[in-house]
Amino acid sequence: MNECFLLPLASLPFPNINPILVQIGPLAVHWYGIGYIVGILFAWWYAKRLAANPKLWPDGVLPMKPEDLDDFIVWAAIGVVLGGRTGYVLFYDLARYIAHPLDIFAVWQGGMSFHGGLLGVILAMTLFSMKRGIRTWSLFDVVAAGVPVGLGLVRVANFINSELWGRPTDVPWAIEFPNGGPFTRHPSQLYEALLEGLVLFVVLRVLTHSRLKLKTPRFVGGAFICGYGLSRIFVEFFREPDQQLGYLLGTNWLTMGMILSTPMVLAGIWAMATAKPVTQTQPQAT
Repeated sequence: MNECFLLPLASLPFPNINPILVQIGPLAVHWYGIGYIVGILFAWWYAKRLAANPKLWPDGVLPMKPEDLDDFIVWAAIGVVLGGRTGYVLFYDLARYIAHPLDIFAVWQGGMSFHGGLLGVILAMTLFSMKRGIRTWSLFDVVAAGVPVGLGLVRVANFINSELWGRPTDVPWAIEFPNGGPFTRHPSQLYEALLEGLVLFVVLRVLTHSRLKLKTPRFVGGAFICGYGLSRIFVEFFREPDQQLGYLLGTNWLTMGMILSTPMVLAGIWAMATAKPVTQTQPQAT
């Protein structure tokens, strides 16, 4: 590690916020878990508002019933948790979990993959929409529009947990994380919270309410996938790669996050480029 990164003159102190919000005996409520719960609840509430607004949909025909989204939240939660955990095990630390398979169930220790969680939710949306007779892409669009809020909250929780920190740097806003060695680092978790959370949410809000892109199924979902992929690839240049993986293919820059996010960018571009407005009213399935 280059010594020029050691203890720069200017840096910000790490705010020692307790990762546990509330603890009663052995029961502990972590900020990380709160981020997931609030994110899922917000996406559910926001999706219901979008789905109930006839001005946003072709010919004013609502794409689904409110109770459909009430039921889907359970499917979404299962998809996020199972997909996120499975993705982390397979993509980021497979050797460890083969050696210690019971650790797979220790989700309170952290270890969730967004890419795995996304695949889990996509599978849940596909099965649920087929079961209820809903356009799959319309369900994807309304769910995707509210997801960035949860992403931002979870990234803030990563910062509070002093995990997934950035590469060593001497920028004025660098932070010396308590478990990040004698280096000041990029607060890459906050970069992700800003881009994947706030910026992406605002972009999707413009698409749904100003550009009325919910009338063009899969455009909003495609914008979400592409926007997340671009944000993640950008931040990976500032984020320390996972210790057990490091940089890939003999480089000093390529990470697993970049590799997993590149197909997302391509898929998102495809979805937006091929999306077409609904040209005729389609009756709501009963």
